[in-house]
Amino acid sequence: MFWNWFVPWYPSWPMQAFLGLGALLYLRGSLRRATAWWRQALFWLGWALLWQGLQTHWDYVAEHEFFVHMSQQMVLHDLAPMLVIASWPGPTWRSGLPARWRRDWLLPLLRLPPLRSLGNLLFNPWIAVVLFSGLVVVWLVPAVHVGVMLNTTLYQAMNWSMVIDGLLFWWLVLDPRPHPPAHLGAGLRIFLPVIGMLPQMLLGAILALNSTDWYPIYTLCGRAISGLSAMSDQHLGGLILWIPASAVNVMAAMSALRHWMRLSARGEAQRLAAKAAPAASLAQPVA
Repeated sequence: MFWNWFVPWYPSWPMQAFLGLGALLYLRGSLRRATAWWRQALFWLGWALLWQGLQTHWDYVAEHEFFVHMSQQMVLHDLAPMLVIASWPGPTWRSGLPARWRRDWLLPLLRLPPLRSLGNLLFNPWIAVVLFSGLVVVWLVPAVHVGVMLNTTLYQAMNWSMVIDGLLFWWLVLDPRPHPPAHLGAGLRIFLPVIGMLPQMLLGAILALNSTDWYPIYTLCGRAISGLSAMSDQHLGGLILWIPASAVNVMAAMSALRHWMRLSARGEAQRLAAKAAPAASLAQPVA
């Protein structure tokens, strides 16, 4: 039945707590803080896609068809995190926390030296882009992929790593603020997703064009769609990694370009205002 799709194939209370808490904080924050409707729409669409990818029967089909698995990973790593971060949910999430919790717990936690050092490491642009591309490639190494498909714990670790890395990377790229407080200058944010998509495009092209079955584990486990050959399945999965996943990166780069243009226009307006202020003061008549 249709509703069976929404039953988790691998029920996970940490994932459900993560998704439920994120949704609850955002809902509470949006009721306490004015948030544009389009930002709310982007957030809820992205969060719903994360829920679909983590806690539904999608896992079952993804274990029996490679192209479905690639669709799931593209959503968890690229599309859903990008939508969530494009809504810039941080201020709304903070508003969802009681003021006392923010003052007594959140701010002291963020100021802890180990956490600040970890943040500086993860938000280093070159480390971030290596992690972003590297995780996709590592999980698709055939020897590693067999273990992922046969081990529930490893499978969930893969999904966790995809979601967390996606959220962190897009937070770095789609930060709408000037630098600082943003970690990167507006210009570098445009090129980072372009650099990050190149290894994915290369691997996707190899999977889509080669004639060797790299993932026989899907045939051994039984396929969910009858009539779809192993090579057709792999070619479809490669195309998904090659084209749609790259398209998400291009959209993110265009969004970063829009932020750059907005920040440049704001900076130019401020410079013109600063130049005009002394001239206006000199033009004032002396009383």
